[in-house]
Amino acid sequence: MKMMPLRSSNLAAAGHEGNVLEIEFKGGGLYRYFGVPDSVFRGLLAAPSAGRYFHIRIKGRYRFQRLG
Repeated sequence: MKMMPLRSSNLAAAGHEGNVLEIEFKGGGLYRYFGVPDSVFRGLLAAPSAGRYFHIRIKGRYRFQRLG
């Protein structure tokens, strides 16, 4: 999955394919979120604060799996 850098003090990069979103955290850890529409991914990329967007629009809303 192609990862795009994010403007965030906590999130390093994100990628989206199908309805799967992957987020890499700067502190380590890669998470995969399922059922995420493209509009949410585009919103994450465009957000002035990706971390804030993540906490409001993604965290706790989608099933996830820690990859690393």
